[in-house]
This record gives sequence, structure tokens and C-alpha cells, in this order.
Amino acid sequence: MLSIEQLTEQIMSLPSAARALLAEKIVESLEFDTDPTTQAAWTAEAKRRRDEIRSGVVQPISGEEALVQVRRLLE
Repeated sequence: MLSIEQLTEQIMSLPSAARALLAEKIVESLEFDTDPTTQAAWTAEAKRRRDEIRSGVVQPISGEEALVQVRRLLE
């Protein structure tokens, strides 16, 4: 079996799209360890936010704009 260092080296040599897919799969594998009550609350929150965007109550902004706003708040 590969060490964490060896595995990391191999993973980092993958194209970024493949690394992103792998990261997503790793995160998904950890989500099963989440408390069901917490998971249900986050699912409800995600659906509420989705519905706000779909109904036009909230206007989404790009990730880039969100970072600009956060940086501005931190100054």
C-alpha cells in the first residue's frame, strides 16, 4: 500500500479536473459520518436558499464578487 506522501504525489500529478472529482468523492465518503439531524438541517437550508434564488427573492453573485466583498469587510 502507498504511503500518504506517495499517494499525494501521484494525486497532485493528475489534471485539475481529475483532482476535483477525486476530492468530491473523498468529501462524499466523509458525509456519511455526519449526524443525520445535522445533515437534514443542511439539506433543508440548501433547498431554502435554492428556492430563494429560483423565486427571485435573492440574487446570486459570482464567487469572485463574494471574495471581493469578504476582503472589503476584512480590511
